[in-house]
Amino acid sequence: MALHQQYALVRSEAGFNLEQQSHELGALHPRQLRIKVKAASLNYRDLLTFNDPAGSKDGLVPLSDAAGEVVEIGSEVRKWKIGDRVSPGFFPAWTDGAFSQSNLSNALGGGQTDGVLSEFITADEAAVVAIPDHLGFHEAAALPCAGVTAWHALFERGKIQPEQTLLVQGTGGVALLGLQLATAIGARVIVISSSDEKLARAKALGAWQTINYKSQPDWDQVALELTDDHGVDHILELGGPSTYDRSIAAIAPGGQIAQIGVLSGFGSRPDMTPLQFKNAAVNGICVGSVAHYADLNRFLRKHKIHPVIDAEIPFDDAGTAYELLRSAEHFGKITISVG
Repeated sequence: MALHQQYALVRSEAGFNLEQQSHELGALHPRQLRIKVKAASLNYRDLLTFNDPAGSKDGLVPLSDAAGEVVEIGSEVRKWKIGDRVSPGFFPAWTDGAFSQSNLSNALGGGQTDGVLSEFITADEAAVVAIPDHLGFHEAAALPCAGVTAWHALFERGKIQPEQTLLVQGTGGVALLGLQLATAIGARVIVISSSDEKLARAKALGAWQTINYKSQPDWDQVALELTDDHGVDHILELGGPSTYDRSIAAIAPGGQIAQIGVLSGFGSRPDMTPLQFKNAAVNGICVGSVAHYADLNRFLRKHKIHPVIDAEIPFDDAGTAYELLRSAEHFGKITISVG
């Protein structure tokens, strides 16, 4: 059997180590594709996986997000052909319809399910989507987790409308893709960050207003002032316990908070009572389905949106990508060149 290179999280006394290994290519099932990975990208979830050896198998192939080219198809595959540019969904079994808890154990790059930091991967024909023609492989690799999360939160669940307001926390992948998607339909976006440089870049991407939460720690009150005390209609809640109370204070009557992130940890216990008297809601968002991914790509194609890529790291230096993500100094997505 032919050999290819992939990375694995190998357990040691100190936790996981990221190691490059040679691996044999297995046989395809009738409805599977073999994909030559061109690029992969990291999410905050990948740091959580790396730091929690007890939660994932020894030898796990990490990362959930990739884009590449079909190089082999199973005997019963009809939808795809060799040479097609594709990207796998975060939840391979959640192709459409309602979410099932069983999908959590099958998410790529976590638990017992190998991910995509590999020269070649296999995927079921129903678990991948076509890459829009205007996107490169690195841009497409930025989408399966962060892009689909923003799309699910704002359009599938939030039903965001033109002229409504959205507040996004930070300038990572979900935040910036949320900014780009909402701006494309004429929504007004407020971005908060501790970096004036990053806020200036967010403004250049179309942010309506920006708030430096280091110099203005009461950013919820600033958001209220910016909206004439109405509050913001949508919030991408990415911070966790340290930001939740302020998100509730800043949300408008009838508004929606998309519960997504755990950047400051788990275990948020905010006072939910104000939501009742605002008739506001919290939507739990855990990425999305393959169908959501396809809808996102149609939207990106229509509006010619390009995800923001902070850095493209060589495959042989994948550990540097983790270090950059851990530093929190990035703006947008960190990708790895694979093929």
